[in-house]
Amino acid sequence: MTYHIVIPARMASERLPGKALLKIGRRTLIEWVCRRAEASRARSVTVATDSDEIARAVKGFGARAVMTSEHHTSGSDRIAECADIMGWSDDTLIVNLQGDEPLMPPACLDQVAGLAADDTRAAVASLYWPIEEEQELRDPNAVKVVTARDGAALYFSRSIIPHPRGGTLGELTVPSWKRHIGLYAFRAGALRAFSATPPTPLESMEKLEQLRFLETGRRIAMAEACEMIPAGVDTPEDLERVSALMSEES
Repeated sequence: MTYHIVIPARMASERLPGKALLKIGRRTLIEWVCRRAEASRARSVTVATDSDEIARAVKGFGARAVMTSEHHTSGSDRIAECADIMGWSDDTLIVNLQGDEPLMPPACLDQVAGLAADDTRAAVASLYWPIEEEQELRDPNAVKVVTARDGAALYFSRSIIPHPRGGTLGELTVPSWKRHIGLYAFRAGALRAFSATPPTPLESMEKLEQLRFLETGRRIAMAEACEMIPAGVDTPEDLERVSALMSEES
């Protein structure tokens, strides 16, 4: 299996501006993410950014950065442009690692790439983790996914799916819910088609871009993550939490 990792990164974060270059110990957030990626079996790791400052920082610690348009509305669009810059064929496997995931297990990067490689019908592959806490289940920021028997995604939602009709959540002892993890492996051709397609109605309603793939008839292969993936860095509180967890590595 051969695949490439692309890390979309920008300075304009609403809740934590400039987070890519914030320090965790002696290293920036984006450097920690790159180091996680480099510990995988990926053939290459590239940061796709619209920021000269991020690009300089990335090159400064010896990683590769490519400059992309500042007008992209999603990380997927940025990665599609990166694929064109790199000259990758439509069959090339690309893993999208978010630039705020410094605790991503490298094994999960290899897993999601392997899932896409093994399922030749899939345009995309992604992972989930079981939900066992009712608070998380009710949280609209925790995206839920339901899957078919063959593992393909049927639907993603911020609502509780499946809905436990006829019983309360507390009465259900077997975990029936899956939290979607925003780690994707794409075939470059599917990513280019995605970027060329306008946002779809369900995507716009739920604010979940993966629904564009489903609405346009593309298959998303899903599997339970081989390791628990800790939450990323979106807020100052997240930065403190991750800094404490990584204090020994720093």
